Amino acid sequence: MATTSRQSQTSSAAAPALDYDAIIIGAGMSGLYQLYRLRELGLRVRVFEAGTNVGGTWYWNRYPGARFDSESYSYGYSFSKELLEEWDWSEHFAGQPETLRYLNHVADKFDLRRDIQFESRVAAAIYEEDRRSWNVTLEDGSHFQTRFLITAIGPLSTPTLPRIEGRDSFAGKSFHTARWPHEPVDFAGQRVAVIGTGATGVQTIQTIAAEVGHLTVFQRTPNWCAPLHNGRIDAETQNKIKAGYPEMFARCQETFACFLHTPDPRGAFEVSDEEREAFYEKLYAERGFGIWQGNFRDILTDRKANATISDFVARKIRQRVKDPKIAEKLIPKNHGFGTRRLPLETFYYEAYNRDNVELVDLTETPIERITPNGIKTSTRQYEFDIIIFATGFDAITGSFDRIDFRGSGGARLKERWKSGPRTYLGLMVDGFPNMMMLMGPHTALGNIPRSIEYSVDWVTGLIRFARDNGLTLLEATPAGVASWTDHVKALGEGLLSNEVNSWMTGINSNIEGKQTRIVARYSGSAPAYRARCDEVATKGYDELMLG
Repeated sequence: MATTSRQSQTSSAAAPALDYDAIIIGAGMSGLYQLYRLRELGLRVRVFEAGTNVGGTWYWNRYPGARFDSESYSYGYSFSKELLEEWDWSEHFAGQPETLRYLNHVADKFDLRRDIQFESRVAAAIYEEDRRSWNVTLEDGSHFQTRFLITAIGPLSTPTLPRIEGRDSFAGKSFHTARWPHEPVDFAGQRVAVIGTGATGVQTIQTIAAEVGHLTVFQRTPNWCAPLHNGRIDAETQNKIKAGYPEMFARCQETFACFLHTPDPRGAFEVSDEEREAFYEKLYAERGFGIWQGNFRDILTDRKANATISDFVARKIRQRVKDPKIAEKLIPKNHGFGTRRLPLETFYYEAYNRDNVELVDLTETPIERITPNGIKTSTRQYEFDIIIFATGFDAITGSFDRIDFRGSGGARLKERWKSGPRTYLGLMVDGFPNMMMLMGPHTALGNIPRSIEYSVDWVTGLIRFARDNGLTLLEATPAGVASWTDHVKALGEGLLSNEVNSWMTGINSNIEGKQTRIVARYSGSAPAYRARCDEVATKGYDELMLG
């Protein structure tokens, strides 16, 4: 009763001064679930979303071929048995339209929209020490006061365009894949350029190749890709999936990265050459990320082991692409298989066997400028009707950099992270009290929704603890941040991926100041991450500064 009384006094004292108990930035998968959980606590919550609807990643990324590469049924929310039973996924790897319908269904089912303000981009969030609250300012100049600030802005949500001279001079249509128009784009008979061959580029290229008049792919760095093997889900399989949800979600809790797949305990050289080849053939023929996440335990740490799977996939590319010269251009030479984010594809390589598809190797003939009519390389002028920029994101920290976050003493988060992010459990930053990050730097990623649910539940538990104990200050300590950041860096030692330039190591040649590799992500196991966070909660959050 004493706790309840103290809680009531705290809430009533704070109520006149604050617009909300919590503000959430973003109405994607993280933001929606966090809203749901904080509502259960009876808090006054507001979500600010830049788009016109819910969906986050699946709202913005409407490009042709956008879809999951985690199995659909392992990707959806697990918190509601009723939701699991009533939603039927139509494919093993759902496309963007179906996923967006799903998230809209979730928003409607749990009546989430009434606490979401759309077309409201956050410009700044400034901590006010005397009030122990955040002043959140939108781009339209309106501002709101909140005790707790929760970012749900995603690791891949800030698109980047290439730094090419004349980029804005093109007279035809041009789109970034993450800012695709809501109305359909007619490719029939069109001369189309795609710049970029990462995951979005791969999905776009394989999807539009048969629709366009002519497609020219401008590739700087080829990526290793493996078959998705998607398929429709029939009624019998649907029933099995639904009956097996408890076991499947339990499996996701056990695996290294929350996927249905987890590393094989054997090393690549602990089996015979014949066994290894057969294992690779099996993985290559199976659905999903098994060939990346369920492969031999040492392919991402041992160069010789990695060479065996790289050589195997290179042979597959040569088998699938008819022109040997094109095949060689599609085989990466500067990184091993799985050391960059692995795109899963559906007849991607076969697209290059089409007469209407051309590959331009930018290491041989770089782009000099974009012209009103198309693209000029060092050797040729190309004319296009449409240019598609599949040039990725300002990853991990980019979504934070675009908002003016200022903590105690006016410290700017962008400046604090100038040499790389420093966090406590990937969830908090010292000097930025009462601010929690969902899917921030240094948190466990993997199968994102599984990690989202855990992070949201942890943050909700922390806020519940504050409410029940009359606390108005939650802050990571400098020692806690230093310890976790050092731990994350140590986990990255020996990983081949940290020797490769990619968004996973903080590299983006299109952004000033992002040409030096950093340790931007947690590379340990999801179970180990959860165990560490659980330990903090079990000990009453005594590693934090509380007040």
